[in-house]
Amino acid sequence: MTKRYLFSDEAGCMTFNRNQNVSKYFIICTVSTSTLDAGHALHDLRHELLTEGTELGDYFHATVDKQAVRDRVYTTILKHDWKVQATICEKAKAQPQVAASKARFYKVPWYYHLRFGLAPYVPADSHLIVTAASIGTRKERTTYINGLSDVASQNIKGSTWCVDFRPAMTDCWLQIADYCAWAIQRKWELGDRRTYDLIQPRITYEYDIWQKGTQLYY
Repeated sequence: MTKRYLFSDEAGCMTFNRNQNVSKYFIICTVSTSTLDAGHALHDLRHELLTEGTELGDYFHATVDKQAVRDRVYTTILKHDWKVQATICEKAKAQPQVAASKARFYKVPWYYHLRFGLAPYVPADSHLIVTAASIGTRKERTTYINGLSDVASQNIKGSTWCVDFRPAMTDCWLQIADYCAWAIQRKWELGDRRTYDLIQPRITYEYDIWQKGTQLYY
């Protein structure tokens, strides 16, 4: 049985007004791999940076890390094999019924992300180990698990899977997912492709789910 790893994170807030500092997009981002080498390398990088006297936070977090740290992180992780999938949700195009509930807002974007962004790249007879960050409530976690179960049973034949929810600070791979989500968000929100272009060759799926206009997702 082939072992595959999936690490998920999100970018953008869940506020649906148009006030200043409110994100236009909510982005689902996953990083998939069959080897954990990049996470080990990121752990070693932290020790290197500390030895050099670099000031660091509790963990690597692209939004708050200094540019010099971000540069070292991307240089390190891009030496290893992994792929990125992203589903882009333009919040203004969500129906009010959808925007009113975060759990409801999750349902179809996550399902399509897993079905079209992930399943085609997971071999049959795989064991998928999923580690997810930034999903807070029990209802949201249930939505995530149910979507994964549905997609896996229909599209990844002979597969098994398990899910672990944990804070990003506890797993270097979740920090890699955060860095990828940040780069993709910068492109969509600000038109800034500098970091996005670094990871673009690793992106196997990037889809604006509401690009054709408002849709009602149940």
